Amino acid sequence: MVGEGAVRRGSRTLRAESALRALLSQRDTAERPRRILEQALVFAGAAFAAVYVPGRDGELLCLAESAGVPGTLYGLRDVHPARDGSPVADAHRTGRPVWLGPGELAEGAVARRGPSGDFWLAALPVPGDGGGCLLAVTEQPGGFGTDERAALALIAEAAVRPVPAAGGEGGRLPADAFGLAMDTGRIEVGDAVLGLFGLDPDGFDGRVETLLALTVPEDLPSLMSVVEADHMSIGDRELEFRVVQPTGPPRWLRLRGRLLPGGEGRPARLAGTVADASTQRPGITDVTRVQRLAAALATAGTVRDVGQAVVAALRAPLRADRMALAELENDRLVVTVLDPSEPEAWPELWRLEWRTEWPDAPVRAMPTLAAALREGRARIWPAGTADLEPALAEVGPGGLAVLPLPAGGRMAGACLIGWDRPHHFGPDERALLTASAGLAGQALMRAHAFDAEHELVGMLQRQLLPRRLPELPGAVAVARYLPSTAGLELGGDWYDVIPLPDHRVALVIGDVQGHSAGAATLMGQMRTALRAYAAEGHPPDVVVSHANRLLVDMETDLFATCAYVELDLEEGTAWCVRAGHLPPVLRHPDGSTEIAEVEGGLPLGVADRADFPMSPLRLRPGTLLALTTDGLVESADADIDEGVDRFAQALAAADPARLGPVADALLGSAHRSDDVALLLLRYDGMALRPLRESWTVWRVPEAVSHARRFTRRTLRGWGIASDGLDAVLLVVSELVTNALVHTRGQVRLDLTLVGDRMRVAVADASPRAPARPTSVSWEATGGRGILLVEAVSAAWGTLPAGGGKQVWSELPLGR
Repeated sequence: MVGEGAVRRGSRTLRAESALRALLSQRDTAERPRRILEQALVFAGAAFAAVYVPGRDGELLCLAESAGVPGTLYGLRDVHPARDGSPVADAHRTGRPVWLGPGELAEGAVARRGPSGDFWLAALPVPGDGGGCLLAVTEQPGGFGTDERAALALIAEAAVRPVPAAGGEGGRLPADAFGLAMDTGRIEVGDAVLGLFGLDPDGFDGRVETLLALTVPEDLPSLMSVVEADHMSIGDRELEFRVVQPTGPPRWLRLRGRLLPGGEGRPARLAGTVADASTQRPGITDVTRVQRLAAALATAGTVRDVGQAVVAALRAPLRADRMALAELENDRLVVTVLDPSEPEAWPELWRLEWRTEWPDAPVRAMPTLAAALREGRARIWPAGTADLEPALAEVGPGGLAVLPLPAGGRMAGACLIGWDRPHHFGPDERALLTASAGLAGQALMRAHAFDAEHELVGMLQRQLLPRRLPELPGAVAVARYLPSTAGLELGGDWYDVIPLPDHRVALVIGDVQGHSAGAATLMGQMRTALRAYAAEGHPPDVVVSHANRLLVDMETDLFATCAYVELDLEEGTAWCVRAGHLPPVLRHPDGSTEIAEVEGGLPLGVADRADFPMSPLRLRPGTLLALTTDGLVESADADIDEGVDRFAQALAAADPARLGPVADALLGSAHRSDDVALLLLRYDGMALRPLRESWTVWRVPEAVSHARRFTRRTLRGWGIASDGLDAVLLVVSELVTNALVHTRGQVRLDLTLVGDRMRVAVADASPRAPARPTSVSWEATGGRGILLVEAVSAAWGTLPAGGGKQVWSELPLGR
């Protein structure tokens, strides 16, 4: 008795033979070789298939046609010497097929792993005059089975001489084909192609320039990039272009070509086809859709991209009403793409599980789906199937297809396709679904790894940048960071907003050279160092100079640029230091912009004795200060100064009242390939200006008395009631006494009144903070001062101040 698997395998071989027979019975065109190879994707489970043919001198085997994902993903080459030990040469030379698994491939010339793991390779001789080789690759566990090998043998027999002899060396070209000699520019063109250009075959002069002259000028550069040998490497090319018609609008044509090596001492040749793009509308049974899906999946970077590519390739030709693609994570299907995306279009169970942007559905609630995933093969249920659970039946009441997506020896996910009205599943449609499932599973595994790496990069980048910006009195700041659009490498751009005492703030923006984990790590170190030096109370030039010395001492090969602005929010005055970075851009209240003339120093890390001069800035209320990195203003087609001018013009047209939209608009209008940091601050001025007075405390016996007398006189001048003086005078006495007794050098007393809140600050030259005693015995003569300050203060603490410290206390007052 023949088992179900054997019957299924036999029927697959029969379907492959029927499909090949139908192809060979059609008119011979240049498209037919590719369509023959696509049968290997459908009936043999191949991810890549190609035919190699001997070159003109017989010394090389050259790639003539391919289908599936790019062969470079598996380390395959376009040209093999006919006498080397490659599988292609062995099959061609011996006339016997070669079957290799991951172990044999690792020992031979092909040692690269596949996109989703190990792969298996088959090389079969192509019979006929001249010979050649059919090469196929699969990532299916176990490689090519008996039925798949039989299908490959049929395809090898059908692939005799797959590429027409371009140039008149092997008979007349098919009507839709062309062959171009890259050294002379002479071109042989089929009659149908000449008809598309509106040329008479008898009057054509055989020059490629004659055809190019009929192209719409806007499309000529892209067409020249194909027909010029210097701009095209060996491999496939496809593009659409327009040709001028005697009457009416231009006609759209589609060119598909491959550059074929000519062998030693012979020029390369471009062979391909040209067709009317408006008439190429393949039906749902056309296997070219598998090729198009493979091409789309080869460039899909994320899981969402994979899902969208599958939906775009299958829903319209299958006339499906809904499609879902989901990853399998433990026992749940985490849906990444739904089409349509409205919750009402999906079963009630899916809506109950709707948690975030997309739902996830429990597999245990759908045992039929769980069984299909365990079997690992496509399952189809026509309309009226009674044994489907509601969660699946409602997806496709008129028919349901479930495609498990295999990859790397496990199930990566599933694709569900549903119809509302009764749907008939033909054999070609079933083959299309099976082939699409294998391609989508492998692409899903690649995309999952890409997404995981992207999330890791994003998480690390977010940890190195400020989580949120502080609220500032009299100003509003927003910042944006966008990673590079090229690849997943970490960037070195950073920004920071550092609150400082006495209503001052430091704005920092910088860029570490390069894009790597090392650049990102150095960026985090520089941001931390600048914040620490600023918190110590150093002026801007000292802060940047210390950071430069630190970077030099780290002995790294990288350098960094930086712009540091310290702004006094009370007065609107600022000092700017620029270390090889772009200058700030100011937008004044009247809408005019100004690129600040700030004297610059060397980038950080270049020289240990570099000077970093300070330049003054003046901000009136309503002024917008903008700091950015070169990724926002630099481009390949314009000088960086022009980019800064454009940035200033965009800033002039912005509405400073809404900083968030302004920042988004500035980033959205940029053509960037580098990462970008942007920091904007709008200075509004403080509505309530603090009152300040300072007193230098001399080291004399009456120093504390002088400090108390200065404090009493100042508070009376500010209108503070006498009942609020006692607590302030107590704090002044204790802090000044501590500074005089326990430190040396100058002591300064600062008094600040903001509204009804009094701040007393005493600065000295010692960095050592006062110690708070844990207990004080009744006979002790000292140690009670800090306890008294803590008892009467709303808050108190210490701050570094230029090598020393500042001890401060805040007290609420009644006026």
